[in-house]
Amino acid sequence: MKEFDEIRPYNDCEVPEVIARMIADDELIDLLLADFLSGVGKLFYPGLRPFLKVRLRHLCRNIDTVDMLQQHLAIRLKSILNRTTDGYSFSGLAGLKTNRSYVFMSNHRDIALDPAITILGLVESGRDSLRIAIGDNLLSKPFASDLMRINRSFIVKRSIVGQREKLRTLKVLSKYIRQSVCKEGVSIWIAQAEGRAKDGRDRTDTALLKMLALSRAKDQNFASAINELNIVPVSISYEYDPCDADKAREVYIAKKGNPYVKTAFEDLETIKKGFIGYKGRVHVHYGSPCKIEDVGAENLAADIDDKIFFGYRLFPSNIIAWQLLYDSLQVSALKHSWPDEDWALAQAKFENRIKALPEKHRDLVVRAYASPVSDQLSSNQTRAQAFVG
Repeated sequence: MKEFDEIRPYNDCEVPEVIARMIADDELIDLLLADFLSGVGKLFYPGLRPFLKVRLRHLCRNIDTVDMLQQHLAIRLKSILNRTTDGYSFSGLAGLKTNRSYVFMSNHRDIALDPAITILGLVESGRDSLRIAIGDNLLSKPFASDLMRINRSFIVKRSIVGQREKLRTLKVLSKYIRQSVCKEGVSIWIAQAEGRAKDGRDRTDTALLKMLALSRAKDQNFASAINELNIVPVSISYEYDPCDADKAREVYIAKKGNPYVKTAFEDLETIKKGFIGYKGRVHVHYGSPCKIEDVGAENLAADIDDKIFFGYRLFPSNIIAWQLLYDSLQVSALKHSWPDEDWALAQAKFENRIKALPEKHRDLVVRAYASPVSDQLSSNQTRAQAFVG
């Protein structure tokens, strides 16, 4: 396992030491103090740190394995979802075998909640948890790396520059994923592309699929190597995105041709906002595993995209956004999927949310909410033509 020590999650034997190290990190403690005591000036932080550290040691006193930590976090996650959603649901799990491991490849809207809620669906149905792929761009602080790796995350090294070193790290990553799924029987979660889909368009990166095949045996073709990994497309649908305004600002700056520069703790703030912000209704659909014959990465990416589009639950927010952009008879058919919805109330709720945004960002947010509708309608049309053909 030493080959993977730089990227792998922490093992049970490392948990007590890592927890102690995080509690001793004043930078993490100050970040928590800023969250809990927003009205207290930083001048008072040094005096308050010892009290918070004692409290954290007490809360963590019985946590000495990764499973125990995840059980604790699952309870906290359900409590948060009960407060910040109007309900969450799962579908498609019956099509997955309990004695098989998979690569769960999902669309990506939220940094931490996407994998967390994917895990929750698995655990709630009596299945095992999984390991989470996370980019090293989110781990600029030592405590952030500890926090992620103690929670079954492994590192994707995106900051490598040299081509030779980049290829080496990709091969190690590919080998680790294959070993986890095929030898250890532990499933993997990975986003379908680097970074969140800030414009609402869910697309699978072919480079990601090619990376997964780098660890294949010399006599294996691409299809055989991919089929061993049991890729399951996962569609994660949020009625409302707590970070929609932030994403629109980032997209707007990029469209103006200006570089977007993140602040030191922006990713951590985004993670917090995703967890505690209002999400409306949430649904996760687990698709059927991809089984391919002699096709390349481009065709496989198209298949994964199609399954994610098909499994995406179109909420009233998506339908209303699409209606605002396109005058189409298809809106009535879309609304029929929500027969008990108060559409006047839903429209007022959505439009009030949009009006609260800066005017220059509004169209970007509406289009982001509408994109899944366009994708699903296009996918359905392609399926219908294939059926007729």
